[in-house]
Amino acid sequence: MADARPNPFDFDVTKIFADFRFHPFDVEAVWAAQRRNIEALSQANQAAVAGVQALAKRQIELTREAFEGFSALMRDLATPASTEARIAKNTDYAKQVLENGVKHGSEIATIAAKAGSEAAEILHKRATEGLDEIRSFASQQTAR
Repeated sequence: MADARPNPFDFDVTKIFADFRFHPFDVEAVWAAQRRNIEALSQANQAAVAGVQALAKRQIELTREAFEGFSALMRDLATPASTEARIAKNTDYAKQVLENGVKHGSEIATIAAKAGSEAAEILHKRATEGLDEIRSFASQQTAR
């Protein structure tokens, strides 16, 4: 007795994909876009590294200044003085340390934010250009 079920592998592939329109894309344009993406990433990385270097340099300077101030305080405290004078010097030093801490923290945050925004701006610009390239590429494909 013959099997009445049709063979599931008996079909014509050309009929299935007859309506499928394949438009080859411009490989060179894709490679050029990827090169620009990599260049933008490299530029953003360089901006970030420059920002980190500036940040580290400023932190080293601030640390050196803090140690110099602390050394000056220790020298002042080593000289004979009245209790009231020492309390006044310690109070003034503590006030100065707090003020400098806030000021220096703000400065460090500004340097870090600037470095981050420069790198982000480079990537944002390239992302915008990339979207414009995709729009242009899609319009070229539909024109064919």
